[in-house]
Amino acid sequence: MNVAALLDRAKAQGVMIATAESCTGGMVTAALTDIPGSSAVVDRGFVTYTNEAKQQMLGVRAGTLAAHGAVSKEVAHEMANGALENSNAQLAVSITGIAGPGGSEFKPEGRVCFGLASDSQQTLTETVEFGALGRDNVRRAARDHALALLSQGLLSLA
Repeated sequence: MNVAALLDRAKAQGVMIATAESCTGGMVTAALTDIPGSSAVVDRGFVTYTNEAKQQMLGVRAGTLAAHGAVSKEVAHEMANGALENSNAQLAVSITGIAGPGGSEFKPEGRVCFGLASDSQQTLTETVEFGALGRDNVRRAARDHALALLSQGLLSLA
């Protein structure tokens, strides 16, 4: 993923970006802001590692967390929408997952849920099963997937 090209495209389109990250702990925002000039398009990043933070900072509903758990498309959806609503961005990506080690039969290590919200399109969600690649590899794979989603989101806004 060419992050500089993503930022250039966002700047050309006049699109600001926000992130809502859980298992990646800010890695997507870091990847974006590693590029000089990123302040022209990166509005903010929310690192919401706990359920309380997801609720307080992004407006994720307690009922959604109770019904589906933090690692779910439903929570990823609310995280992405919350990032959009609590920022000056027109495009937001969210990530919530189990980087490992651990997991369960129902939510295995390497399961990551993503959301992509924009001010002009319906919010998209997806779950990717990266597998038990190890914590660092799952987090890097999730970061890269989120950056690819942002790139796709910019294409749909063009």
